[in-house]
Order: sequence, then C-alpha cells, then structure tokens
Amino acid sequence: MSKIWIKPLVLILLISTITSCVSKKKYTELEQNLTDTRGQLQKTTIEKEKLEARFSAIEKRVTEYNTKISSLGEANKSLEQSNYSLQESNNEKLVLVDNNLVAISKNTRDKMNETLAKMSSAELSGATNLKDSLNLAVAYNLRKTISYNNIEGEKDIKVNINKTVVMISVSDDLLFKSGSYRVSSKASSSDLLQKLADVINSEPSMDVMIEGHTDTKAIHSGCLEDNWDLSVKRATAIVRLLQTKYNVDPSRLIASGRSSYVPIAGNDTNSDRARNRRTNIIILPNLNKFFALLAEEQQ
Repeated sequence: MSKIWIKPLVLILLISTITSCVSKKKYTELEQNLTDTRGQLQKTTIEKEKLEARFSAIEKRVTEYNTKISSLGEANKSLEQSNYSLQESNNEKLVLVDNNLVAISKNTRDKMNETLAKMSSAELSGATNLKDSLNLAVAYNLRKTISYNNIEGEKDIKVNINKTVVMISVSDDLLFKSGSYRVSSKASSSDLLQKLADVINSEPSMDVMIEGHTDTKAIHSGCLEDNWDLSVKRATAIVRLLQTKYNVDPSRLIASGRSSYVPIAGNDTNSDRARNRRTNIIILPNLNKFFALLAEEQQ
C-alpha cells in the first residue's frame, strides 16, 4: 500500500521543481529589463538636463544681444536727433535725395530758388521733387553758358537740351580730316574746343561723355581696323585735348565710340553720310559730385 503512494508523491515533487525553475528564469528576465529601463531613463534624464542647460545659456545670450541692439538703437536715435539739431542750428535742411539724407544750406536753397524763379512755369512743371529742381537749375545755368559762348551760332553745331541732359553735336568736318582720328589744325587753332571746355568747366558737378560716330563706309588702314576703332579713337583724341590743353578734370570725362550704328540720316548720299560723321559732347548730371562740391563750399 505504501508503494502505491510513493509514486504519486515523486511525480508531484518533480512537477513542483520544474515549475519553480521556469518562474525564476522569467523573473530574472523581467528584472534585467527593469534595470535596463531604469538605466535608459537615467541617461535620458541626464541628456534632458544638458539640453535644458544649453537652451538656458542660449536664451541668456539672446537676451544680452537684444539688450545691446536696443541700446545701440537708442544711441543711434540720439545721434540722429543731435545731428538734425546741429543742421537746423546752422540753417541747413535735411532732405531726402535718392534715398539718402542730404544737408543743404539756406544759402544753397536760396540760390537754387533764385535760378528756378527765372524759369517759365512750363519748364518747372516737370519738377516733382528736390532732385528734379536741382537738375533744372543746373540745366538752366548750362543754357546760359552755351548762349554766352555763342556755341549754337557756330556752323555745323547742334545743341539739344533734354531736361537735364545737354548734347552738343559737332560735325566731324570741323574736327577731323576724312578717315583720320587726329584733330585737324583748323579745329586746334579755332576757339571751338575752348568754348566747349568753358561750358564743361562751368558746371564741375557734371560728367561729360565724348561720343564718336561714323558713317557706314568701310575703312581699313594700318592703324584702324574698322569704324568701331575710328569712332573710339576720335572720341579719345578730343578727351585728351580737353584734359591737356583746356584743363578739364579727366575724372569727369568718358570716351565712347558708337561706330555707324546710331545714324541720324541715311547713308546713301554724301550729304547724309556727312551728317552721320559727328562727335557728340553729352553733359550728364552727377548729383553725388554736386553735393560734394556744396560740402566743400560750405567748409
């Protein structure tokens, strides 16, 4: 009878042992997972603290920069106000020209207004701002100088004043021999270039472009490749004379050649070709130089 009970008892003990082993293994795995999770959480917490510290430092720097910018802005406003007060105390007026603040003295404004008062309402109708008014005053003074030197009375010379741009067109018959870029002795001995120089020198704030033009007749020589070459060399020859003989500031001079590509007449007859062979003296306003000269006069 005792042998019968021994077998079930052994079986129960065996099953209990197996069950106990499996549970311990799972427990160990869970414990390891918990340890890993805690380690990852701690690592994440440390990284978060580092990021928060960096972000705090960045916020501090941004605040410091904003404070500096605000301080500089206030200082700039103070300087602008001081400058404005100084200009006003010197009877100067700050005006906006080409997006730049420019100080113009009362004396300069009075002179400009005196000049503008001499002009007709039709001439003044195109002036919508200070820049237009200044250009009109300069152009008016140029007209007076041209009239005084009687340039328009010269044969083969045409003067065209379009708003602020003055163009004096001189026939090449007065300046050069056919096919040559050397200024003729007739031009050198006459007072034509002197008159042109007087007009140019009357307004130091203006730039001057000397522009050579030819007809379509092809030219070939040892010194000239084509009409492009001839037109440029003729312009350069006039520029050199204006600089060396008539004391025109070379920084104001521009030499330009247009060959035969801007004609004012056909090229089928001798008379029309003669009209196309010309040298243009184009006087252009330069407001930067104008205001620089004003500043020199005021000093």
